[in-house]
Amino acid sequence: MTRNGRASGPEEAGAFEAKAEKPQDPEARARQICLRLLTAAPRTRAELAQGMRRGGVPAEAAEAVLVRFTDAGLIDDAAFARAWVESRHYSRGLSKRSLSAELTRHGIKTEEIREAVDALDPEQEVATARRLVEQKMASTRGRPPEARARQAAGMLARKGYPPGLAFRLIREVMQQEGTGLDLDADAYLDPDAEDETPDASHSREVGYFL
Repeated sequence: MTRNGRASGPEEAGAFEAKAEKPQDPEARARQICLRLLTAAPRTRAELAQGMRRGGVPAEAAEAVLVRFTDAGLIDDAAFARAWVESRHYSRGLSKRSLSAELTRHGIKTEEIREAVDALDPEQEVATARRLVEQKMASTRGRPPEARARQAAGMLARKGYPPGLAFRLIREVMQQEGTGLDLDADAYLDPDAEDETPDASHSREVGYFL
């Protein structure tokens, strides 16, 4: 083997191969992982850290990149939480309780979760729950009143609304309809009501605002 008109020995060939096989700089690898994840969807600091751990990035390099991305505004858990609350409440009708649980799964800190969900007006939360009940009742007209009440209660329970509020709204909506059903909360607030499936959208939409 020759190079520049002279023979290259085993030592030079070995050095060339070692250079070619040199592992990527850990921080460069960390940046690539974070940018790839952020391009796909909004991510929290915890989610990016998890992605880097899975990618084999050393903890020190991962932390350095997280700090730089935070300083650059590419990571903002508080903004993520606010956008998540607004999106998921209006698109899915989720309660503060359910929203808090979802943000916890995303690794958001307790204080940032509290600030985000507290921005949701309690009256708006009640109005959303009422709208959900009205929609459910409209879709189940013609069925036995007991079944309609049970299904509406199960739907609200899965979205995180407390039983007391659910029972009150179901009773009010049924009274407006003229349905003469004497509701008993213990009998009808059943989270396992038939014809209802749990709101599993979180597992399908992690990281996406719909």
